[in-house]
Amino acid sequence: MTNNFKISIIIPCYNEENNIVPIYDQLTEILIKYSEYEIIFVDDGSTDLTFKNLQTIAEKDTKVKFISLSRNFGHQNALKAGFDYSKGDCVISLDSDLQHPPGIIDNLINKWKEGFDVVYAVREGKNVPFFKKLTSKLFYKTINSISDTDVPYDAADFRLLDRKVIDELKQFKENYLFIRGLVSWIGFKQTTIRYKQNKRLTGKSKYTYRKMIKFAASGITSFSTKPLYLSMVIGFIIASIAFLYGLFAIYSVIFTDKAITGWTSVIVSVLFIGGIQLIMIGILGEYLGKLFMENKRRPNYIIKEKN
Repeated sequence: MTNNFKISIIIPCYNEENNIVPIYDQLTEILIKYSEYEIIFVDDGSTDLTFKNLQTIAEKDTKVKFISLSRNFGHQNALKAGFDYSKGDCVISLDSDLQHPPGIIDNLINKWKEGFDVVYAVREGKNVPFFKKLTSKLFYKTINSISDTDVPYDAADFRLLDRKVIDELKQFKENYLFIRGLVSWIGFKQTTIRYKQNKRLTGKSKYTYRKMIKFAASGITSFSTKPLYLSMVIGFIIASIAFLYGLFAIYSVIFTDKAITGWTSVIVSVLFIGGIQLIMIGILGEYLGKLFMENKRRPNYIIKEKN
C-alpha cells in the first residue's frame, strides 16, 4: 500500500488550552510525509481558551478541523463526534495531553498497511500511577471474564481504525457508549503495538476517580448481564444460610435447654443481609436506569460550532 490514502486524527479535548499547540506541532511534523490527512479536534465543552486556540490554528492550517460541542458530553461521546465527521481511510484517536505519543503513529499505520483493521496502542512503562495501574488491571480482567468481549489490557482510546470499522461504529446510537468494548465486539482483524506512556505535558487529568468508577460500571453493565445473575446467586446463598440457621434455632428451642441469645449477632446479620439487598437493588437500578435513558433516544452530542 502506498501513501495514497487519507488519515484522520481525532483528538477530544476538554480544558486543554496549553496542550493544543504542542500536540498540533508534533502531529504536523509526523504527518507531513503523508499526502492527505486531517486533524479533527473535538472541544468537549471547554470553559478555558481551548476553543479559541483551535480557531487560531484552523485559520492558519486548512487541514485542521474543529467540532465544538454545546456542553461537556464526556470523552466517549466526543470521540463519537470525531468518528462521525472523519473522512479518512484510517482513523487514529489519541488524547490531547501528549501522554499518547504521536511518534508511534507511523507504527500504527504500518500495521494497518499489513492488513489489520484495528490496531490498539497498549501502554507500558513507569509513568502510570500504581493505583491506576492496579484498578485498570482489575477492570479489564473483570469485563473480559463476565462478557463476550475481549478488550486488550491497558488498551485505552489510542488506536487506529479502518474506514469499514468506523462506518460500523457510526451506526451505534446508544447513549452509554463504551467504545473500547464496541471496537472489540465489532470484530475484524485486530492487533496491538506497545508504547511507553509519557507524562502529561501540562494541567491535570480530567478523569477523576469518580469518573473512572462510573466509566467502569457503565462498561461492565453495557456488555454483560452477569451482575444480575451474580446478585441472584448471592441472594440464594444468603437465603439458604438464613433458612438453615432458622432450623437450627427451632431445634435448639424445642429439643435442648439452650436459648439463642445475642443482640449483636442478630443486628450484624440483619445489617449484612440488608446491605446485600441494597447492592442487588442498586445493580438492578443501574440496568433499569440505562433502559430508561436509552428509551428517550437523545443524541450523543450537540454541536455548537464546527468548520
